[in-house]
Amino acid sequence: MNLADVSTVIFIIVGLLLVFVAWWLAVAGLFPRLVEGCAEKLGAAPLVCWLIGLGCAVPLIVGGIVLGNAMPSAAGNIIRGAIILVTIFAALTGTAGLALRIGRGLPAARDASDPWRRVLRGSVVLALTYLTIIWLPLTLLAGLGAVVRLGFSRRSASAPHA
Repeated sequence: MNLADVSTVIFIIVGLLLVFVAWWLAVAGLFPRLVEGCAEKLGAAPLVCWLIGLGCAVPLIVGGIVLGNAMPSAAGNIIRGAIILVTIFAALTGTAGLALRIGRGLPAARDASDPWRRVLRGSVVLALTYLTIIWLPLTLLAGLGAVVRLGFSRRSASAPHA
């Protein structure tokens, strides 16, 4: 392995971590209530969120692969890719709540005037923990579970009571 190969691997990893940080900032800017809700769900019961995320991700990803293999055409590949990408994007959206939660634990003087800085600080810390690889799937599953829990809690809160 020469220096060019090492540089390629390093730049790919750094680029991927920057994409995570950018995604979390974009989601926090576009959907602040969603991120706030995910942060509350993850703070209240992180293990429950992880279990729900695992219970949702496995059937979705396996179903996407099976459905894509059952339809060997381009449409099957598109459906498979769409299911897997939507699952990953939902998980990344939920982990924006985790980034916010981490950022709240690292307060700064400018947080009142620039609330997005909480997400930035938490995102950088969370992205750096992904260098250990083990935290990436764990936090993505917890983020997916937080999004699912938040969706169900909003649905039950808006349902009319008899």
